[in-house]
Amino acid sequence: MQSTYRLKASELDGDFIEALKKLYKDRAISITISDEEPMDETEYLMRSEANRKRLLESIKNVREGKAVREVSLDELKKMYEENRI
Repeated sequence: MQSTYRLKASELDGDFIEALKKLYKDRAISITISDEEPMDETEYLMRSEANRKRLLESIKNVREGKAVREVSLDELKKMYEENRI
């Protein structure tokens, strides 16, 4: 089992440790600490060359009015229910 908990160091307290102990009981666990700067979604997606190209092409298409389709909320719900999005 693997779980990731993201929190600020200031939020780490005895209650959190006790909750971990209660959840994992006597099992051996590993705790890894990494100092993370928040990354926005665009920055994350732009890290991959393939994603970067796709995003930039999509932005260009929207600006030029290409490949843009308006749908109603009902149409969007139906597409979702049919697993088309």
